[in-house]
Amino acid sequence: MSDLDELDTAILRELQHDARRTNRDVAAAVGVAPTTSLDRMRSLRERGVITGARLELDLAKIGRPVQALVAVRVRPPTRANIEGFREWAAGLPEVLGVFVTSGSEDFLLHVAVPDNDHLYAFVIDRLTEKPEVADVRTSIVYEHIRSTTVLPDPAVHRT
Repeated sequence: MSDLDELDTAILRELQHDARRTNRDVAAAVGVAPTTSLDRMRSLRERGVITGARLELDLAKIGRPVQALVAVRVRPPTRANIEGFREWAAGLPEVLGVFVTSGSEDFLLHVAVPDNDHLYAFVIDRLTEKPEVADVRTSIVYEHIRSTTVLPDPAVHRT
């Protein structure tokens, strides 16, 4: 676990707000010299705290306005079946995220599709074609609100 101080946390906050900001902008926002900011950002990457940056898209504007969470139970729940299904599902173009879970379901798939007909076809034609899929439950997502900033827990990260 990496020790993160207040400056690291401030830099993380700024970069999560907009990862495309220049080093000078980040430095000004957190009140340090650009060289200090750059050194800290390099350190955060080297320590594996920052693992990359990603582009967020408006799903409706790219033709995928319908989101759903699909709970899947795999039987028998062997390592081979779990790992095989996980890899297969992660490669499907409709799937935004794969969660391997405990409890009554083995997976929770976050999917985005053009419409309810495509969702139905995804569940009925794609998922249930897999012989290890024993049960599927689908929930339509009305609204997806995500936190744009995740900061370290101050009780855990102290220097």
